[in-house]
Amino acid sequence: MNNLNTTISHLYANAPAFRRRMDAAGLTPDDLQTEADLAKLPVLRKDDVIELQKRDPPFGGLLAVPMSELRRVFQSPGPINEPDPRADDVGRWLPALNAAGFQPGEVVINAFGYHMTPAGASLEDSLSHLGCVVIPGGIGNQEQQIQAMSSFSVTGYAGLPSYLKALLDKAEALGIELHLRRAFVLAEPLPPSLREELNNHGIAVYQGYGTAECGNLGFECEKIEGWHIPENTIVQICDINSGEPLPHCQTGEVVVTLYNTHYALVRFGVGDLSSIIEAPCTCGLPGLRLNGWQGRVGAATKVRGMFLHPTQLAAMMARFPEAAAYQAVITREAHRDELALHVVPQAGADTVSLAKRLQETARQALKFRLAVEMVASLPPDSPPIRDERTWD
Repeated sequence: MNNLNTTISHLYANAPAFRRRMDAAGLTPDDLQTEADLAKLPVLRKDDVIELQKRDPPFGGLLAVPMSELRRVFQSPGPINEPDPRADDVGRWLPALNAAGFQPGEVVINAFGYHMTPAGASLEDSLSHLGCVVIPGGIGNQEQQIQAMSSFSVTGYAGLPSYLKALLDKAEALGIELHLRRAFVLAEPLPPSLREELNNHGIAVYQGYGTAECGNLGFECEKIEGWHIPENTIVQICDINSGEPLPHCQTGEVVVTLYNTHYALVRFGVGDLSSIIEAPCTCGLPGLRLNGWQGRVGAATKVRGMFLHPTQLAAMMARFPEAAAYQAVITREAHRDELALHVVPQAGADTVSLAKRLQETARQALKFRLAVEMVASLPPDSPPIRDERTWD
């Protein structure tokens, strides 16, 4: 059997939900031998996984190994549970870090979140596997992070591009000189103006692309001409309605199949739009590339590197009968996402108390800090989330 069929056979035998999915499509492992064969299987989306996990916690029947074989477990907003097996470079970020020029022995601050979600731990695994020395910075405590970056002569950064700018601005305000030379950024768009601003600080910036469930799905080389798809990763660009793979250069949903034997991520639609660059990259790396991020499928919106979904928002707002109507509004100032919640209070509501409780609950339920603004009314057809950002 080939690698794909070996993976499919193992998942079919050990992940009950994947077996049911295959059976419902009238398929057996023998039917999925090649990448082209995968189109026979309907796309699995994040909302489907959330529902599976609600019915059959914690992993919805998609886990294909005993829980005891896992190293860590995570819970990302949704909520959606993610397993982390005991293996090196599970997120497959090593080729991305190599392409970005990170070196063994280099001191790197990892400014991805470490709490509950996998980004921080996943990047640390790959940086450590490469031989880098890692400061587990996470997000927050900027002054302490800057002091540490200065003390340890940090030359590398991994995290959100907007947070890197925030650190640079804070260091300048404190009068502390940093010595960053390279940065690997992902989880939010990188506008040309922000890349240029970071480059002007003497930092070579390389963008990556991935998800909490899948890890690395694409990365830039020094040519900055699209995202190289890592080896042992099948990325198909599919019609958002039919799920059928599209010809190269056409825009559709990113649908991923991983050679994972621990978790059944087969034909997983990540909800992002992109297209395939077929021409080989002049850097010499083989394989196909993704033509950047071209939008989202569905209702979820990414804010500060995390997804905000209308269902999450609705579940939180159901706790507040004093709110007659609401709308989350996303803006962007100085390359930083800002999130506000516009609320129409019921007559007689204590608006000061309501705003305070909404802010506290949002930090716990949504993992977002937000401003609450009381408004007199909202249009009756207002969407739950309004995105006013531009990416100039």
